[in-house]
Amino acid sequence: MIIESTSLLSSQMKKSAEQYQKACAVIPGGVTANIKYIAPHPIIMERGAGSKLYDVDGNEYIDYLLCYGALILGHGHSVVFEAISTQMREAGTTIFGTPHQLETVMAEKLIELYPGIEMVRYTNSGLEATLLAIRTAMAYTGKPKLAKFEGHYHGGYDQVLISVNPDMDQAGEARNPYAVPESKGVPDYYVENTIVLPFNDLEATEQILRTHKDELAAVILEPIQGGFIPAEPEFMKGLRKITEELGIVLIFDEVKTGFRLSLGGAQKIYGITPDITSLGKVLGGGFPVGAIGGKREIMMISAPDGGRDILTAGAANREKREVLFHSGTYNGHPTVLAAGLATIKTLEQAGVMNALFDHTQLLRKELEELYRNYGVTMQTVGKGSIFNIVLTEEPIKNYRDMGKANMQLRKEIDYELLKLGVYIKPLNRYSMSVVHSKEDIARTVEAHESALKRVRK
Repeated sequence: MIIESTSLLSSQMKKSAEQYQKACAVIPGGVTANIKYIAPHPIIMERGAGSKLYDVDGNEYIDYLLCYGALILGHGHSVVFEAISTQMREAGTTIFGTPHQLETVMAEKLIELYPGIEMVRYTNSGLEATLLAIRTAMAYTGKPKLAKFEGHYHGGYDQVLISVNPDMDQAGEARNPYAVPESKGVPDYYVENTIVLPFNDLEATEQILRTHKDELAAVILEPIQGGFIPAEPEFMKGLRKITEELGIVLIFDEVKTGFRLSLGGAQKIYGITPDITSLGKVLGGGFPVGAIGGKREIMMISAPDGGRDILTAGAANREKREVLFHSGTYNGHPTVLAAGLATIKTLEQAGVMNALFDHTQLLRKELEELYRNYGVTMQTVGKGSIFNIVLTEEPIKNYRDMGKANMQLRKEIDYELLKLGVYIKPLNRYSMSVVHSKEDIARTVEAHESALKRVRK
């Protein structure tokens, strides 16, 4: 069965289709980010509440996308609304454009929670955080190249838009992958200066790192690839040992995993201390945010000692090359940090994280049992409060293993789920929130059963 382009063009989503056509006239492709597109048209949302989304046609959905995991408290949580309204009322402005107290308060909290963080700098997105982390590593080491893992995503910019979802006929050998650009406009420079590694293959990774050790500034990885394929503990330990030996900065991209595996992220679970950590998503409580943290000696390279500033015309800047430049008008936005601190405070309350993990495990267990009863090969893969549904019995350890799964059937099921009131972008991971209830879980399992019945016909 093939999903036709008319599969969503029904009376159930008529207004979404109409509004999408209007958007196409003024926005390229009708969406403000490529990941927001769903064929034949996105579902246009009007409001959210708790674990639910409501579209312009009045359809209700149990939301498991949660803004790609950012909304760990669900939509419109009262503690976030109260925090931002209080902050703006007391500050008397939306932003200072100067240092303010919440910057230090949040930095102190992140240092308390994350083993690899001794100092903090803020950005406005997870993308910017990984960008800054890489620049920091290169400035610190003086080396020109970056190593990343095949299948790992670190943001939509040239340096890391390499081998995220490569075609196998271009990707090279599994144990020695090629660097494959994932977008038009990526200069050859980045293809030539990015080394691609095989995830969860320590022996092959070590060999590649030793070959390029003199030119590699950093290794960046998602500790949980795509938010759902965990690194094996021995792989993580070995990678940390090798990078320390070779003087290569180890960057953990915890944009997806921060606060979703534990309050201290994946590094707390694995007992591994990276040199630099990138954060985003949950950290902003539903607002745009990013941050990097790391070892003091590495982070201090961005300190503007002596007032060195490339943006002050006529100022004495003979030493500007000795400092890493980092700036951003909205970095450390007070409203965003207030929302983030309120989110973290809620997650720190007794039993909140455990209940979140318990509900995640309950949904995974019931879905696996349902699919087994219907004779459909399936496993849930993930950790903490994020997981994915993978239609294969084969072990999933890296990007190439996903080729063993029945992606067409999964896509058909996901499209049916949209019609049945379960919102997940087709083929994407599930993110749970603290407000997903047992009733939501029961309804989700029922919707999956109905979807299975439909596609089996």
